[in-house]
Amino acid sequence: MKATQLQRRLRPYRRRIEELDAKIVALVSERAKQSVEIGKIKGELTEHVLDPVQEKEVYKRIAGLNEGPLPDGALKAIYREIMSGSLALQKTIRVAYLGPEATFTHQAALTKFGRSVEYVPTISIGDVFYEVETRRADYGVVPIENSTDGAVNHTLDMFIDSDLRICSEIVFEISHCLLAKCSRNQIKRVHSKGEVFGQCKLWLRANLPRAEQIEASSTSRAAETASQQPGSAAIASEVAASLYGLRVVAHSIQDTTQNVTRFLVIGRSESPKSGDDKTSVMFYTKDKVGALHDVLEVFKEERINLAMIESRPSRKKPFEYYFFADFAGYITDPKVASTIKKLKKKCGILKVLGSYPRSS
Repeated sequence: MKATQLQRRLRPYRRRIEELDAKIVALVSERAKQSVEIGKIKGELTEHVLDPVQEKEVYKRIAGLNEGPLPDGALKAIYREIMSGSLALQKTIRVAYLGPEATFTHQAALTKFGRSVEYVPTISIGDVFYEVETRRADYGVVPIENSTDGAVNHTLDMFIDSDLRICSEIVFEISHCLLAKCSRNQIKRVHSKGEVFGQCKLWLRANLPRAEQIEASSTSRAAETASQQPGSAAIASEVAASLYGLRVVAHSIQDTTQNVTRFLVIGRSESPKSGDDKTSVMFYTKDKVGALHDVLEVFKEERINLAMIESRPSRKKPFEYYFFADFAGYITDPKVASTIKKLKKKCGILKVLGSYPRSS
C-alpha cells in the first residue's frame, strides 16, 4: 500500500522530469549542431581546435546564470562533457598523456577535454611530447609543478629542444592513497613516482619507515606492479585502486592538505588572448658575472611579478643553466612585449613557450 502511495505521489514529478529531459536533449542537440558549424569555419582558418578562452567564457557564463540548487562545480562537469562531445563532432581529437589509465595526469586531462576525445597513454613525459610533435596526437598533457614538491624537471627539460607551445593549464587537487592487497604491517615495498614520494615523505617516515621505496614511471604503473607482487604497495589514486583490484589501506597520505599539481596542455598552435593570461618563457643567460641579476632587473623595471622561476642544467656545458619563468600577461600586452624585447638583449637564448589563459 505504501509503495503504491509513493508511486502516486512521485508520478507528477517524474512526468515533469521526462518533459524537461525531452527539452534538454533537443537543446543539447541544437547546441551541438551550432558547434559543428563553428568547427567547419575553424577548420578553414586554423588547426587549433581547442579554444581555452571560449571554454573559460562558457564556465563563467553558466556560473553567472546558475541560481541553484546545483553547485557551480556540478554544472561545470555537465558542460565539460557537452563541450567534449561537441569538440569530437568537429574533429577526432587525440590527447596524449603520461599513462597508463587512471594516472593523475589522465584524470587532469579528463577535466579539460572530457570523455568524448581519444586518449593516448604514453610511458614517459618525453613520449607525450613526441606524440604531439609527430602529429600522432593533437595535444598533450604533462605535469609541470606541485605545490608541495616543486617543479617537474623532466617536463622542463623537454621544452629546451621542443618547439611545442603551451596552450592551456590545468590546476588539479591531488589526494594520494596507499594501495595494496595485503595489510599495512605486511608491506615491504612501496612503488610510486619520485615526486609522489616527496609529497608523502612525512607519512611514509612515520608509518612505513622500513619499507623500500621503488620509483615507477607513473602512479598507475606503480599500482599495476603492486597488484602483481606480494608484499608490495603503491601510492596512487583511489581510481587506480578500482582499476587494479587493490584495497585502499590509507587515504590522503600527502603531507599537506592543499596538495595541488599544475599540468600544461601542449600543442602546435598559439592560444588566443583571454584578458587573464599567463606567459611562460625559457632563457639562457650570457656567461658573465651578474647575468641572472640583469635579467631579473628587467622584470622589476617593467613591474612584472614572476609566478615561477626554475633552473635546469644546460646539458651542453658544465655548470651552465637554462631558466624557466612564468608571469602574468599575454605576449602582445605592451608591458610583456617590452619585457621580451629587453630580455632578448640580455639573454644568450630566449624562447617564449606560450601565452595562455590562467586557470581559475
